[in-house]
Amino acid sequence: MDITGFALVTGGASGIGNATCRALARAGARGIMVADINLEGAKKAVSEAQDVATNPAFKALAVHLDVTIEESVKHAVAYMVDSFGRMDYCIHCAAIPGGTFDELSSADFADFKHLLEVNVQGTFLVTSNVLAAMRAQELKQLHSTSPERGTTRGCLVNMASLLSYKALPGMVQYVTSKHAVMGISTTAETTAVENVGHDIRVNCVCPSYVDTAMVRRATEVVAGLEQTILSGIPMGRLASAEEIADIALFLCSPMSSYMTGCGLVADGGMSLFFGSR
Repeated sequence: MDITGFALVTGGASGIGNATCRALARAGARGIMVADINLEGAKKAVSEAQDVATNPAFKALAVHLDVTIEESVKHAVAYMVDSFGRMDYCIHCAAIPGGTFDELSSADFADFKHLLEVNVQGTFLVTSNVLAAMRAQELKQLHSTSPERGTTRGCLVNMASLLSYKALPGMVQYVTSKHAVMGISTTAETTAVENVGHDIRVNCVCPSYVDTAMVRRATEVVAGLEQTILSGIPMGRLASAEEIADIALFLCSPMSSYMTGCGLVADGGMSLFFGSR
């Protein structure tokens, strides 16, 4: 995939973010900044990435990141650039699930506000600060042996959801937050006309259900949820975090050099039950 640059991964201590850190290290990245509100988990992710790294110059660092606090986001982005000299890729995975699974008429407002704060405001702060940092970077050739693919200052991949396009009952908090994540990303992607002029690509990964601790907690809270989920997925299983990480790496790599403004759905065929997207 020619992943040889430096990456910032938010939410890197667990789930898709954690799998993404290991995937980057295996693919040959030169450096990773693992950013998470759980600093000890981020340090563990650094160690795991170092164990599988293939680039002899590989370096990994951890930083505390609370995506709801502007100064925390600014600090993480500045620390990334100061430590590695540039940020070739950002994969923004930091997010939380809904704490309750009620009908809209009885949904918890405090839970709704908390999801918006983390999933929406966090995505806004990460996206805006990362784009600003990437615009200040020097251009480099996108692919070492294919100059026709052009130049780049960086790639941003936001982790959205199939529920950025669709809705499911009992999930108003999460559905609303992920629709908003797509809105922020689409605005950045629409601005991709502007960002393309700066040689920055912006894309989203839109998975359905992924086998992570976040989803496992939900299936423990709601009786029968796992079987309900699996019955709606033609492939008959949850995605692995590694499968979604691979898609994020593809969107960072020169293999996707002609893609920007894309919301790439990875749902095991689940959206077939929702009709056309």
